[in-house]
Amino acid sequence: MATTRPKKNDTEKLESLPNVGRVIAGKLRKIGIRTVSEFLERDPYDVFDELRTEADPELCRCALASIVGARYGVKWHQITAESAREYERRHPGYQWGKC
Repeated sequence: MATTRPKKNDTEKLESLPNVGRVIAGKLRKIGIRTVSEFLERDPYDVFDELRTEADPELCRCALASIVGARYGVKWHQITAESAREYERRHPGYQWGKC
């Protein structure tokens, strides 16, 4: 799978990242991530975990794939299963809700 990693940029809006629209960007801002650079400095699985605990406990594996894909420049639907497996590896016993 070819990836195009986003470049660090302190002036670009979060919405300039792949898979990040108004809703996801708003949730990222709720946890203190306001710039592309701040987002790219963090592990996407840690970001998702913080989003689940601080902003929206109902986030699903598709939202996880959006976050991971934004970090690595991959469309969310191409990595949904892969990113969910990695999250489950890091959080044994986690049960996903509906997407």
